[in-house]
Amino acid sequence: MSPASALYRDCARLFMVGFPGTRIDADFAALMDDGIYGAILFKRNVGTAAETAALCRDIKTRAGRPFILSVDQEGGRVARLRGEPFTALPPMRELGQRGDEALAERVGRLLAHELRAVGFDWDFAPVLDVDTNPANPVIGDRSFSRDPVEVGRLGVALAKGLEAGGVASCGKHFPGHGDTTTDSHLTLPKLPHDLERLRRVELVPFQAFAKAGLASLMTAHVLFDALEQGVPATMSHRALNDLLRKELGFDGVVVSDDLEMKAIADHYSVAEAAVQGTLAGVDLFLVCHQADVQRTAIEALVKAVESGRVPRERITEAHRRLDALAARFAHPAEDRLATLGDAEHRSLAQGLASAFTGKDPTEVMLASR
Repeated sequence: MSPASALYRDCARLFMVGFPGTRIDADFAALMDDGIYGAILFKRNVGTAAETAALCRDIKTRAGRPFILSVDQEGGRVARLRGEPFTALPPMRELGQRGDEALAERVGRLLAHELRAVGFDWDFAPVLDVDTNPANPVIGDRSFSRDPVEVGRLGVALAKGLEAGGVASCGKHFPGHGDTTTDSHLTLPKLPHDLERLRRVELVPFQAFAKAGLASLMTAHVLFDALEQGVPATMSHRALNDLLRKELGFDGVVVSDDLEMKAIADHYSVAEAAVQGTLAGVDLFLVCHQADVQRTAIEALVKAVESGRVPRERITEAHRRLDALAARFAHPAEDRLATLGDAEHRSLAQGLASAFTGKDPTEVMLASR
């Protein structure tokens, strides 16, 4: 089907892509023209604050429509924006040790202020995984706590701060990645827990997030045989529809983790993962690296709708949620760089640094050195 067709554009809207470098290349531009929802930026895309802001403005101007820009900015070791004038935040474990809900909300507000300043609309944070396994190679200090109630309480507070500041939050990784011993970037983890354990531990923070009515949740590329044997949560109807939508009552956007991660790509074609993920209940797919893979995934979804395998209503349902997120958080191309260092930014950054270091705010530097 031609990329110009209405169905192609409707399916393309269920995708958010990554691209190489610090400029819009031809492949990315073509996908923008074909209707993709937005883009995710990584370390490879960002330079100075001014360079990053210019790129974000260029992308939104080039799109000529609401176009969501996202990033992973958690704090600690997962932060794409680093160095002056961005605030160096500690890992969320350190925030969790303080147990201060108001402090977590303030962290969210600071993140939102800095992200809005350079043009981002959506932060893939906070991590809602419970830190139950010391051998976990990918979560660890990204988690707030070993206590699921604390993870939910502080994660919700941080997310509320983000959204109050005009940036969509995204809790991750549903239904839980905290007790794995392998990294889903490299392999497909499997957890043996029964549903009783999931409801008692892993699902507690996600239930709090759903109850709070926050913007979005990200799926985990993890096998939970108690939910659906041999099927990663990203592709599991039982996990995403029966458990997340019906049991937990979540009606925000469900976004996949990157389909090019080895947990998916080594076991399924990315195209098949996109089709099965749509049937399972994913509203938006991250495909973060290769333009040909991004295009193939869109085309596979188009063919699945044409054949009747994926009901058109499933695309319409995803659009409803994506439209709602964009209506609230898609900001126009604008020059807000001067807000980095304004009075509100200084107050947020100095107050947080004081809370974490115990120093008087007047002695605390604004940015990491």
